[in-house]
Amino acid sequence: MATSSENTIAKATQEVTNDEKETNGTEEVAVEPKTGVSFPVKLDDGKQLNCVGLRKKSMFGLDIKVYSYGMYADNEKLKDLLKSKIKKAPEKPTKELYQMVIDSDVEIMVRLVIVYSSLTISMVRKNFGEGLGASTKKLNGGKKNDELANKVMGQASDDIKLTPGSLIEISRLPGFVLETKGEYLKLKLGMIIEWNEVMGEVISKVESELLCRAYINMYIGDDPLDKDAKDKFGISLISLF
Repeated sequence: MATSSENTIAKATQEVTNDEKETNGTEEVAVEPKTGVSFPVKLDDGKQLNCVGLRKKSMFGLDIKVYSYGMYADNEKLKDLLKSKIKKAPEKPTKELYQMVIDSDVEIMVRLVIVYSSLTISMVRKNFGEGLGASTKKLNGGKKNDELANKVMGQASDDIKLTPGSLIEISRLPGFVLETKGEYLKLKLGMIIEWNEVMGEVISKVESELLCRAYINMYIGDDPLDKDAKDKFGISLISLF
């Protein structure tokens, strides 16, 4: 007879398998329901999608949908990490489970898809500066480190135009390196001069354990950008057992 824990794991696996997924041609995708933005379930490099979410920002008294996001990970490495420290799957996601992921250097990539039509690069800088700054402060014993937080988008050029559908990928790489890449329009004197079609242009690359932990903490820490997305990420972790 299946135990309660086994039933929970089976249910979690089923939820992850069925959650907002559909087929786009031959590619299976997951759809962020509030924006309709789709994310491939599996990338060419093998990383798998563990949750989708939405970043909202209060502006002018309104909740503005800024970007949808999908969190991808090397799930085999995540599984090895979890099983090395937890022998039996918990019945539900725990703080310890999330913290293990935050503190590790297992590769995780967050793909951001811009949905707000009036977004400027200066707004992105401010948004990331505020979010990462608060997360860094929390993990750093209450000490601010704005200089470190601003390194992620601080080098982004003003000639970048973030139209709806523009992509930014921020990856925590092994060795605690936070790398930011983008796919967007580039402008010169107000005219489009280049479309960066390949996700290959590196905006920034920063080696810092604190910054890497703070970035992942924004999504699955105690005060996440999207609580539902965090919960789905936790369910995906349980399914790895």
